[in-house]
Amino acid sequence: MELRTMRYFLAVAREENMTRAAELLHVTQPTLSKQLKALEDELGKKLFLRHSFSIQLTEEGILLRKRAEDLVKMADKITEEFHTMDDLAGGDLYLGLAESYQIRHLAAAIKELKKICPNLHYHITSGDTEQVTEKLDKGIIDFAVLAQEPNTAKYRCLKFPGADLWGVVMPADCPLAKKAAVSVEDLKGLPLFCSEQGWNHDLPRWCGSHMDQLHLEGSFRLSYNGALFVREGLGYLLTFQHLIDTSPKSGLVFRPLTPSLETGIYLIWKKHQVFTPVAERLLEILKW
Repeated sequence: MELRTMRYFLAVAREENMTRAAELLHVTQPTLSKQLKALEDELGKKLFLRHSFSIQLTEEGILLRKRAEDLVKMADKITEEFHTMDDLAGGDLYLGLAESYQIRHLAAAIKELKKICPNLHYHITSGDTEQVTEKLDKGIIDFAVLAQEPNTAKYRCLKFPGADLWGVVMPADCPLAKKAAVSVEDLKGLPLFCSEQGWNHDLPRWCGSHMDQLHLEGSFRLSYNGALFVREGLGYLLTFQHLIDTSPKSGLVFRPLTPSLETGIYLIWKKHQVFTPVAERLLEILKW
């Protein structure tokens, strides 16, 4: 299975049309069709459903698409790393980030790094712990930022200087907004929105045996999306402070939980990881 064939496969999967994909790849349509047929024969699975004017992925094709995307990203990253190994004025950084106000520390470090390495290019993806650690384990990114304690058997880490404060985002005109802080008793029976990670790992630390009395209305990976549902009066969002606009004109307010609940934020990287010069420099700047 060649990397070139994976690129061919991905092009067809994106375009859903053999002719357009062949044009983009600068190959003839018969050549492309032959390569994809050989790939199906090699895997022993049908990857496409061919229609008159379009191509659709089978279930096996959808699975291969995800694997192929990871393989191509990893290959491209390796190529870039070797091309920039001796480039002391730049290079590429790949980071996977959790949602957190503490990311401001990382942004400040990258700003400082740009002064030293003006040719720096950085690539940011966002996600929860599962999403970003998967990319880190596969070598697609250099660093990840987690909103939970990392597995120190697998990763090295730096703890960010601060922590994120948990609270509830709600309409400014709702009765609960009159309170200075929100307790477990206040939340019982209410429709609640939260990330799966927060609901499964952080909230149980706060409410203990009362967890089964709280109702998760829906889960969101991005707090911004949850806030849109709050605006429609569908529920209350449990999230970190500073992630959602709660200025006077927003119509929303943030109230902290009581007793207080905080989550530490960590920068992690794989043990025994070999860094490019620009990644090494970022780590030096980040060592608070």
